[in-house]
Amino acid sequence: MRLLFIGDIVGKGGRGAVRHLVPELRREYGCAFVVANAENIAGGGGITRKCIDSLADAEVDVFTSGDHVWDQRGFAEEIVTLPHLLRPANFCPEQPGRGHAVFTAADGTRVGVLCLVGRTFMNGLGNCPFQAATSAVAELRRETPVIVVDFHAEATSEKIALGRFLDGRVSAVLGTHTHVETADQTVFPGGTAYHTDVGMVGAVESVLGRAIGPVIQRFATGMPARFTVVEKGIALHATLVDIEPATGRASHIERIVRRLDAGDEDGEPDHEMP
Repeated sequence: MRLLFIGDIVGKGGRGAVRHLVPELRREYGCAFVVANAENIAGGGGITRKCIDSLADAEVDVFTSGDHVWDQRGFAEEIVTLPHLLRPANFCPEQPGRGHAVFTAADGTRVGVLCLVGRTFMNGLGNCPFQAATSAVAELRRETPVIVVDFHAEATSEKIALGRFLDGRVSAVLGTHTHVETADQTVFPGGTAYHTDVGMVGAVESVLGRAIGPVIQRFATGMPARFTVVEKGIALHATLVDIEPATGRASHIERIVRRLDAGDEDGEPDHEMP
């Protein structure tokens, strides 16, 4: 089976690109299953049900998240109504939502999806991702050998370490959070596809999807600045993985970058909550 993983979706520009491009990519590459990180989908920070519902026709099977999952007011109540959206599994178990689950791909393959957040440079939001992964993967493997992990983390070393730790036990460990696509995609000896960071669905002329000027001002002066999301000139970054359904072993991984044509720019109002 072929799986497509979409990097962090940033704001309404990112949502527009996903709506226009993902169905095309599914057909072009023959993808049976699509996962997308949605933690910046609402105004560039956090998630709302309205934003997820706006992608109902985008052919995304599962949305993952990260450290900004609770940024939008009211989403802690909304997440329980979204069975195809996962919060980090290594968050406190008292938090709403779930961190891993098994879904059915278009070709009938059962696919386990696990969302984790890193600890290094991440303000201590999550418990140990290695321990959480061990428990969750054991549970998922009782239902399917095909398992994809979204590791939402800052430190490259932590991401690589988790990929090596899970080699042979999961089909893919794909990193998110930095919004910068890396060029280190590979298949480890045990059959686990690995990519340190998939990148983002956001503006090319930006700093991680935000307007360039205010970010430079903040770094150069140390003074507060409002980081507005750039909603034009969007590029979609994704990772494509081929997986053997019977064994869960990955055989191929590659990066995909697709620009949204200017005529397809999304003009809808954003759904960011106050």
